[in-house]
Amino acid sequence: MKLRLTLVLLAALHAFVVFAAFFAPYDYAEQHRDYPFAPPTRVHFTDAAGRFHLRPFVYGVTQDSPGGDYREDRGRRYPVEFFVHGRLFGAGAPGILFLWGSDGFGRDVFSRVLYGGQISLLTGLVAAFLSLSLGLLWGTLAGFYGGWVDRLLMRGAELFLALPWLYLLLAVRAFLPLHISTTQAFFLLVAIIGTVGWVRPARMIRGVVLSARERGFVLAARGFGASGQYLIRRHILPLTWSVVLTQATVLIPQYILAEVTLSFLGLGVGEPVPSWGNMLADARQYHTLIAHTWMLAPGLATVPLLLGYLTLADILLERSGPGY
Repeated sequence: MKLRLTLVLLAALHAFVVFAAFFAPYDYAEQHRDYPFAPPTRVHFTDAAGRFHLRPFVYGVTQDSPGGDYREDRGRRYPVEFFVHGRLFGAGAPGILFLWGSDGFGRDVFSRVLYGGQISLLTGLVAAFLSLSLGLLWGTLAGFYGGWVDRLLMRGAELFLALPWLYLLLAVRAFLPLHISTTQAFFLLVAIIGTVGWVRPARMIRGVVLSARERGFVLAARGFGASGQYLIRRHILPLTWSVVLTQATVLIPQYILAEVTLSFLGLGVGEPVPSWGNMLADARQYHTLIAHTWMLAPGLATVPLLLGYLTLADILLERSGPGY
């Protein structure tokens, strides 16, 4: 039951992110310059006279003065529309619907969180795939062939682990043009993050392969003349999948956090394309953090996703037994 609930939670969160264009009421770059740092919009079912409405609605929003506090204009009411313009919901024009408020450019934070999750989540998934692929290749070769191959590969892995990757990222970024495309920034993040964490999976896979190559059915297949490639493909690799799967559930949340951290520091995807990291960077100023607390929404959005992956990792570790 716990595994099923965790998978349902992760599937729902991924669906919201993948289909952001449907669930988000606005595009991530759509600006409402008349409503900078607008607070979350209240959705009503009862009007000012106390009458109940089956269809939810929002009131218009006004400011007493430029830069002043926002207040609801009870004289203007706009219904919440569903399944319009290819989106799940939205407010009837010219009404606004900022479920989690707006940023300094009047962009809907809720919509940008959904769209930003695509960058952060995709970075975690692709970087984990790259890391596990390198770890699987390195660990399998080291464990299966042993001897000098094992020593060479493992000493190389230890040297690789000792490199200061944050400074390497800073150095690589310094050699690149000041403004790089979103695609270039994304692949730079994936390459750096994905090549940092492959050593631990490689060591674990090496241990599994060292044990597997001495099993009876592997020795029997070798005695019948099976080649090394056949033994690895047919008998060794299937025994490593449980380690790979468990490590994936551990690495993905780590790499999502790595992307958030690096983008927060300005080393990831830049504006106007959102990611959870560069959105959190907008809340660095003390005034913004205190006066507009909804700007922390990207950080809060990572919590259920990370908890879901870590819970799944715990479940898989329990089922795999000690040693993983």
